[in-house]
Amino acid sequence: MKVKVIPVLEDNYMYLVIEERTREAVAVDVAVPKRLLEIVGREGVSLTTVLTTHHHWDHARGNAELARLLPGLVVLGADERICALTRRLAHGEELQFGAIHVRCLLTPGHTLGHMSYFLWEEECPDPPAVFSGTGCPVPTCPTSPCPIPLSDPPNSPGDALSVAGCGSRLEGTAQQMYQSLVETLGTLPPETVFCGHEHTLGNLEFAQKVEPYNDHVKAKLSWAKQRDEDDVPTVPATLGEELLYNPFLRVAEESVRKFTGKVAPADVLDVLCRERASFERAAEPLQPQARALLALQWGLLSTPRQK
Repeated sequence: MKVKVIPVLEDNYMYLVIEERTREAVAVDVAVPKRLLEIVGREGVSLTTVLTTHHHWDHARGNAELARLLPGLVVLGADERICALTRRLAHGEELQFGAIHVRCLLTPGHTLGHMSYFLWEEECPDPPAVFSGTGCPVPTCPTSPCPIPLSDPPNSPGDALSVAGCGSRLEGTAQQMYQSLVETLGTLPPETVFCGHEHTLGNLEFAQKVEPYNDHVKAKLSWAKQRDEDDVPTVPATLGEELLYNPFLRVAEESVRKFTGKVAPADVLDVLCRERASFERAAEPLQPQARALLALQWGLLSTPRQK
C-alpha cells in the first residue's frame, strides 16, 4: 500500500492510495480533480473508487467532475449530501481493493454523516492508516453543481481528528463526538498513521493552555515551531503519539478535567471544543476584508457590473 499525500487549497489534503500489485488506486476526499489526475497519470495507476469522509465542499467538490472524466467511477460515503454519491456506506462495513482492506467507521460530530476509513494489509510490516478528514479554508462550494451548504468556519481545527486537535462540532451531540474520537478512533492500534489538517501549531498552543505541565505537549510544540519555520509539513502522526498530547483524546485525564471543570467525558469534550473555538478566534481573527479576498479568489463573489 502506497499513500500519496496531496496538499490542495489553503491547508487541505487529498490522498491517493495505491495497491502496488494490481496498480488499482483509491482516492480520499477529492477537492481538486485535475491535480489528482495529474498524480494518477504520473503514477501510472487506474483510479476506480473515491472515498469521501463527508459532504463539505472541500472534501466532495471534485466528485462530480471526476465522475464525468472517469465513467464508471465509484463514489462512496455515508451521507446522501455527498456529490455524485453512487452508494451509501454503513458503519462497520468492510471493503477490499486487492490486498488493501478498508473498514468504514462512522464518526459523527463534525457532521452526522462523517465517515472515517481504516486501511490495512494482512501480513504487512507497514502500519495501518486511518483517514478522518481534513478541513476548509473558505465557506461554500464555488464550482460544484451540488447544493452543498456552508462548510467549516475558516481556520477551524480539522474535521474528525487532526494532529493535536479535532474538528468543530457542527452537527450531532457532544456524546456522539466523544464516542467518535475516543471510543472509535482512539481505540485503533497505536501505530496507526493518519494525516490530519495542517493546524498543528495552533492545536498544540491550545493543548499547552489546557495542560501547561505536560512535557509531551512542550516537546511536540517545540518540534512543530521548528517545522513551521522550515515550512515543512507536520503530518502524519500516529494515534499512539496523539494520546500523549491531544487534549481531545485525553478527556479522562485529571489535568484536562481540571481545566474544563467537568468530569463526564462528553462534558469535558464539549467544553474543550468551545474553548478551542474561542482560542482560535482570539489568536487569529479573520477580518471581513480577508474573507472577501478568499471569496473573490474562489469566484464566490463577482465584481460589480458596469452600468
